[in-house]
Amino acid sequence: MTAYDTVVVGTDGSKSSFAAVERAALVAAACGAKLVVLCAYRPLGRSESAVAQDVLRDEAYHVMGSAPAEETLRTAREKAAVAGVIDVDAIAVEGDPVPNLLKAARKRGAGLIVVGNRGLNTLAGRILGSVPAEVARKADVDVLIVHTT
Repeated sequence: MTAYDTVVVGTDGSKSSFAAVERAALVAAACGAKLVVLCAYRPLGRSESAVAQDVLRDEAYHVMGSAPAEETLRTAREKAAVAGVIDVDAIAVEGDPVPNLLKAARKRGAGLIVVGNRGLNTLAGRILGSVPAEVARKADVDVLIVHTT
């Protein structure tokens, strides 16, 4: 097996997704690879944001738009630096995480996509689909599903 040149990891700002970022950073550092950190978001209007904040409380970071995505990426860059990664691209993209992770991996020639296992063994994940399961099914490169929960 050859070392990876580029590693792509997704984060949504949750504690478990940052665990995946940390693992991806360790792999990238060990391989001397570029780390691409992706945060997908959906912009919301002011009234939608207020409703989401009220209903979702601690989980609202999933849907709150690009400002939290930029903060999430700043934190991810810090975690990558601590792990010793020198070359980090952090990108916020509007839309769903799975197609954007796959697109980023193809576009950047990544050999590995890293995701956390959150949602993999939940009822909602089984009914609606989970990011790690869908990435594993659709990716044409290696996928590392990190046990984060």
